Amino acid sequence: MPGHLKSSTITHGVQRAPNRAMLRAVGFADADFDKPIIGIASGYSTITPCNAGLDVLAGRAEAAVREAGGMPQLFGTITVSDGISMGTEGMKYSLVSREVIADSIETACGGQSMDGVVAVGGCDKNMPGAMIAIARMNIPAIFVYGGTIKPGRHGGEDLTVVSAFEAVGQYSAGRISEAELAAVERHACPGKGSCGGMFTANTMSSVFEAMGMSLPYSSTMAAEDDEKADSAARSGELLVRAVNRRLLPRQILTREAFENGIAVAMAVGGSTNAVLHLLAIAHAAGVPLALDDFETIRARVPVLCDLKPSGRFVATDLHRAGGIPQVMNILLAHGALHGDALTVSGETVAETLRDLPAEPRADQEVIRPWGRPMYRQGHLAVLRGNLAPEGAVAKITGIKSPRITGPARVFDAEEACLEAVLSGRIRPGDVLVIRYEGPRGGPGMREMLAPTSAIIGAGLGESVGLITDGRFSGGTYGLVVGHVAPEAAVGGAIALVEEGDLVTIDAEQRLLEVDVCQDEMARRREAWVPPPARYTAGVLFKYARQVSSASLGAITDG
Repeated sequence: MPGHLKSSTITHGVQRAPNRAMLRAVGFADADFDKPIIGIASGYSTITPCNAGLDVLAGRAEAAVREAGGMPQLFGTITVSDGISMGTEGMKYSLVSREVIADSIETACGGQSMDGVVAVGGCDKNMPGAMIAIARMNIPAIFVYGGTIKPGRHGGEDLTVVSAFEAVGQYSAGRISEAELAAVERHACPGKGSCGGMFTANTMSSVFEAMGMSLPYSSTMAAEDDEKADSAARSGELLVRAVNRRLLPRQILTREAFENGIAVAMAVGGSTNAVLHLLAIAHAAGVPLALDDFETIRARVPVLCDLKPSGRFVATDLHRAGGIPQVMNILLAHGALHGDALTVSGETVAETLRDLPAEPRADQEVIRPWGRPMYRQGHLAVLRGNLAPEGAVAKITGIKSPRITGPARVFDAEEACLEAVLSGRIRPGDVLVIRYEGPRGGPGMREMLAPTSAIIGAGLGESVGLITDGRFSGGTYGLVVGHVAPEAAVGGAIALVEEGDLVTIDAEQRLLEVDVCQDEMARRREAWVPPPARYTAGVLFKYARQVSSASLGAITDG
């Protein structure tokens, strides 16, 4: 971990006079050199509504740190808007941005020997990127979520950004008019904040709250509400206390904390991306975690929340119903949470939840009681078989037909699949295979929200399957399987599937198989030639050379 700036570079006599001179230029006075240096890492930008309000939150945290006796140092990091880049070449940079964010926060904090950091983020990769850096550095830290967007409203229904993607499929299938498509697009995103369903951003914010790295209730607050800015201020104050007490992230990010995070991800019906990100964060924290651990926890944790994309409600509804603390206390009361896990406040999980009821309020429908869940077991399942010997990840709840065997429709890029869906060339019973979109092959493991939403919009959501070595947006639902590993670019079996091969997705048995004999697969493997690299310079080239399998979290430093 970086050393204390005040002790390692400021008070070492006359040789440190230049360091002090530089700091005086940014506002340090004599008394300030004895205060802890607190980084405020802000992902503020106007690139995406998820991050457009982070400057206000960073400012409140900065002021609170100063008031609490720390010396705040504000610096920025980047973001990519998943929603804006979705379905384009730009989406290849999304997962890459997780690593850029992690590296930039580590670099700034390490280079300036900061004593602690408040990380403020909004869009999907801000959160795991920040937490990877926090786990690596192991200096006192807290995460501040930028907050969720409030739902759009049209035709008497709540809308999210996914509504716009699905409307494209509905329009292409002739199910809605162009005017209705335009109306959905205009109303889907009414203001600042991250996508409003239990998609990836709200999943990761909920997971971090459950793991003790964010303040209670902060993960479901609306970005534009006053309580969100107040929470940022409290986070800054609490971080100074953590620095003074030497409360370190790896005291909080234990195996028990990761299990708590997975349990909450299951209970709220969270994104498949949580699997990828938690594996990467655990690697950074030095905590053993594997795909099979998700299966173990899935078996004992029900889905308690009725949330979009497959449910009815959005994150602001969850907040009004009691938020993540209420979900956690239900789990705790039924032995599905580690109450002795530590939080950034210094209290244990059980102490934080001590005043909450063991069952949800009767005047709401968002959070179900333990005895009447949405589904008896968790929804994030690991599938294996001859198409995914290292594993693949799927949401297996909320689908009417958990098993499909059908002819493979093979596409070597997302765009080709989307064009086939929108042009009406996909039929009920087909199993779509999108490959060479993995961490190395994409590179960048794009999310397939455009084709999956088009499938839903075209009315094919219950009758076709889809598998990919890429990822899915948290807004995806249906019989879809992602993170197939090994990926096509390294010669995984998904690269050997041919048009018309019978592919089976069996969610109940957690199988992913192609009906081709071993001898034929061996012949195909012998004939397979790796495709040329799609990029030969720049960040995507570097990423493709370094990134690991999705089954390990698509990490770049292991």
